[in-house]
Amino acid sequence: MSSSFNVAAIIGSVRRGSYTRRLVHALERLAPPSMRIGIVEIGGLQIYSEDLDRVPPMEWTAFRERIGRADAVLFATPEYNRSVPGVLKNAIDVGSRPYGQSVWAGKPAAVISVSQGTVGGFGANHHLRQSLVFLDMPTLRQPEAYIGGVSTLVDDRGHIADETRRRFLSDFLTAFESMIRAR
Repeated sequence: MSSSFNVAAIIGSVRRGSYTRRLVHALERLAPPSMRIGIVEIGGLQIYSEDLDRVPPMEWTAFRERIGRADAVLFATPEYNRSVPGVLKNAIDVGSRPYGQSVWAGKPAAVISVSQGTVGGFGANHHLRQSLVFLDMPTLRQPEAYIGGVSTLVDDRGHIADETRRRFLSDFLTAFESMIRAR
C-alpha cells in the first residue's frame, strides 16, 4: 500500500445539506496528510436487482470502479429507525454483486454514525457493522464513533466547533489511517 491513502466516503444521507455530509466535509479537512477523503455519491444508484446485473447500469459500473480504486472506505451514516438508510444498504448491495465480485472484500473500513439525539446512531452503527463482517471488510474497532447532537457539530465555516469533539474525530481518523497502513 502507498504512503498516501485514497479513502472513499459513503454518506448514508443524500440530502445536500445533511448533517452527515457536513461532518464528512469537516473530516476531509481534519484528516492526516496521508489520507485523501473523497465522497462517492450513492443517491443515483438504481435499486439493486440481479436482473439488471446482466447489463449493469452505467451508475453501478462507475460506482463499483470508484470503490475498487479506493484503499479504504469511510461510512458515515445517520440513523433511520435504528438502522441505516435504505440508500446506504442499496449501495452496499450494488457493490457486493455480482456474487463473487464484491468491490468491498478486504477493504479497510471505518464507521461513524450520527444523530441529533444523545445516542449518536448506535443502532445504525452496529447494524452496518453486521453487513461489513459479511462483506469481509476489516473494520476499525476503536475508537467507536457515535456522534450525538450532530446539528451543532459543524459551525458555519464548516469546522468542528467543539475542541473536545474535534480532537476525538482527529484521533478517530488517525486510528483509521494507522489501520489502513498496517494492512
